[in-house]
Amino acid sequence: MESVQSGLDVFFVLMGAILVFAMHSGFAFLEVGTVRHKNQVNALVKILVDFAISTVAYFFIGYSVAYGVDFLMSASALTGDVENAVFSKSGFDLVKFFFLLTFAAAIPAIISGGIAERAKFWPQAMATAAIVGVVYPLYEGMVWGNSFGYQDWITESFGAPFNDFAGSIVVHAVGGWIALAAVILLGVRKGRYRKDGSPAGIPPSSIPFLALGSWLLCIGWFGFNVMSAQSVEGVNGLVAMNSLLAMGGGILAALIAGRNDPGFVHNGALAGLVAVCAGSNVMHPIGSFAVGGVAGALFVVMFQLCHNRWKIDDVLGVWPLHGLCGLWGGIACGIFGTEALGGLGGVTFMSQLVGSLIGAAYALVAGFIVYGVLKAVTGIRLSEEEEFNGADLTIHKIRANPESDLN
Repeated sequence: MESVQSGLDVFFVLMGAILVFAMHSGFAFLEVGTVRHKNQVNALVKILVDFAISTVAYFFIGYSVAYGVDFLMSASALTGDVENAVFSKSGFDLVKFFFLLTFAAAIPAIISGGIAERAKFWPQAMATAAIVGVVYPLYEGMVWGNSFGYQDWITESFGAPFNDFAGSIVVHAVGGWIALAAVILLGVRKGRYRKDGSPAGIPPSSIPFLALGSWLLCIGWFGFNVMSAQSVEGVNGLVAMNSLLAMGGGILAALIAGRNDPGFVHNGALAGLVAVCAGSNVMHPIGSFAVGGVAGALFVVMFQLCHNRWKIDDVLGVWPLHGLCGLWGGIACGIFGTEALGGLGGVTFMSQLVGSLIGAAYALVAGFIVYGVLKAVTGIRLSEEEEFNGADLTIHKIRANPESDLN
């Protein structure tokens, strides 16, 4: 029975890893559908290459930084087939690495949407290596591995550990706040604003591709959230129900606040799912619906403020979507996760507030450091001519539909 249980856990986490891996195609198509046609190839290549770089960086450096374990040993030791093995039998820790890698690789995929259409390719690749190899694992280890006694300090100071079950803060807020720094340092796209400062409309290139990206992300998200239990024994249908209700709340709120705009509707689903990650294991479904609804409206309002008033040219709105909705989700866990509001308890408002704000601040500072250094050393932005021609021809020497260029 022990070997059967071990095998079931391996299969369970492997399926979760595959679902979250599939989400990266959602990131890609969400960006493809949002950017202009001359930047679609770059979106596809960038996110796939970022995943490959993330795999290498997390395998050799990041996982060890987060959890103090490396893979530089024999295959028999890795699969737990030797005495006193560090790793579990049946290679459970190996699929766990795959699962956690897909979370780590989501950080550059999130950032990609914010810096689209004017970022250089190789400096972004270097940023990915630094973020997934060092920046993200340091904070991941603090929250999910208690590095530096972080969770002990939160518990002693505020009465409960910081609860971030599936990464509203660890993944989404970190990615969103790093992206904000990158977007600010890059500056706005050429032609984004008129001489009088009013925004010039740049419509999405493909609503169907944008919608496809949203659907792929929504489907994979149930692996992201539910399988964060990381064992068959620990899986709980409450997480699935909460994810579903939060998604519905996000869609409906964005539909109303965004006045039927399809871009807002499809991103509203993602806003709700981002927000519910932290407390999906402790909140009541009605609380999750409320959290998702607030997130959907928050995304619409803040996206418009960013672009229209503050002139922050965040192409896909990743700071409002992941940074702010993630921050809201981390804090909301300390509200709707309490027993007084029908939750399971074990959380406090102050532990969630402080933990969430620390995560956002850490990511923002780290983002300015990583992209600030790259800007000073290599430059991070395409030239005006390259940006005008588009990243597809400039970087990859081919358009999204090369056959049509022959006609």
